[in-house]
Amino acid sequence: MPADAFLSTRNPEMTLRQKVWQLNWGMVLLLCLVVAVGIAMLFSAANGSMEPWASRQLMRFGLGAVIMFAAALIDIRLWFRFAYLFYFGSLLLLGAVEVMGDIGMGAQRWIDFGVVRLQPSELMKVALILALARYFHGISGEEVGRPTFLLLPIGLVLAPAALVLKQPDLGTAGMLLLAAGAMFFCAGVRWWKFALVIVAGLAVMPVAWQFLHDYQKDRVLTFLNPENDPLGAGYHTLQAMIGFGSGAVTGKGFMQGTQSHLNFLPEKQTDFIFTMLAEEFGLVGSLTLLGLYCLLLAYGFAIAFRARNQFARLLALGLTTNLFLYVFINMSMVMGIFPVVGVPLPLVSYGGTVLLTVMASMGLVMSCYIHRDIRISRRGTPGA
Repeated sequence: MPADAFLSTRNPEMTLRQKVWQLNWGMVLLLCLVVAVGIAMLFSAANGSMEPWASRQLMRFGLGAVIMFAAALIDIRLWFRFAYLFYFGSLLLLGAVEVMGDIGMGAQRWIDFGVVRLQPSELMKVALILALARYFHGISGEEVGRPTFLLLPIGLVLAPAALVLKQPDLGTAGMLLLAAGAMFFCAGVRWWKFALVIVAGLAVMPVAWQFLHDYQKDRVLTFLNPENDPLGAGYHTLQAMIGFGSGAVTGKGFMQGTQSHLNFLPEKQTDFIFTMLAEEFGLVGSLTLLGLYCLLLAYGFAIAFRARNQFARLLALGLTTNLFLYVFINMSMVMGIFPVVGVPLPLVSYGGTVLLTVMASMGLVMSCYIHRDIRISRRGTPGA
């Protein structure tokens, strides 16, 4: 049988023009609206200037749009074919961080290639979902129920999670584990196995606590009682709460936020940008942005349920869940109902790697939509 036999399908091949018409333009519009909110907030954070954040973010969005459309138009069967290659390439970059990584804000998370500064852990979020979707596509529901068939995907998850924890980056490691857990659940892993993992995790928490860095322990303790150190570890959380409260229903007005413009609010252009939006536009602005995210998530889940092959279904579910985790963790973090773990608000916070990887992941979701009727057999052979 030819090596490319599994690329066969009963469906006629679409031309590039047909694929462009099949693009989910409603989803593209939502992405543009969310990014526009981010550009406006970065403009405000710089006191009415496009420099230094808004202009760079706009250029990154242009590059991200190119990557998104390219990912969407590439045949879903090629993503299936090279899923493991993408995973191991990302894993290699994660390992390279230990050797040649740049240190920023106390953590070694980036690789500086001169032209671009890359955060491999963000790439791994997409690569891991691709690899798990490929693996679970290739096994039956009966095999999913056998513990021996879960050893390989568990290894695929734990290897990058361990490397990310070593950087250290507890937030990203947690997102990898949660996104992987969602993939396992969607693939058909039984509830009792998740219960065992949760019980085991709770049992080892006292031991894991001893391995946390001092600043990570401070974040957990501050989450429990931020008033304990209002000028130190609790400063971020308390200032964010003040910003939220002062925004009230309609906010203080664009570029009128005192917490951000008087520099009381740290990291206003990155992790705490949602606080600045809440202060300037109040509850109305916050719910508007949340509504845009909810529509994006609804598009992603609808695309997943429409796909005819397991790979595309799991890929769209995993990537959409990953977007949800970004939004949920960041908003919970800045509102004081979750420890500060350094997770940015996707498409809004300033940051190149996160913006580009989220745009690429949305492109992959749209690829699942464009190629929704293509069928890939379980073993990579032709047929429905």
